[in-house]
Amino acid sequence: MTTPRSSDPILVRRQRADRFARLGQRTGYSLFGLAIGLFFVGLLGDFTSGISRAIIAAMISGSLLLAPCIVVAYAVRAADREDREAGHSNPDGSTSTL
Repeated sequence: MTTPRSSDPILVRRQRADRFARLGQRTGYSLFGLAIGLFFVGLLGDFTSGISRAIIAAMISGSLLLAPCIVVAYAVRAADREDREAGHSNPDGSTSTL
């Protein structure tokens, strides 16, 4: 999404939601990557209960964070697409795009 140059509160709120969704997705996927890395550390070394707890915690945290962020990201994209199809544009003449 481009930076809205207007003071339209809807576009500002949509941009904020998009920024938080992207950050949440990066964090959620990073937690999944951490869980995979820890799994291989345990597989190649000693698979202790601490490693398995860390894997489970990373998977649960990643899932709880990632699910709503994916939904919000799709909602932002759908709202942008709907605005473009309706011909709505920002006051500077540009359409809001991802």
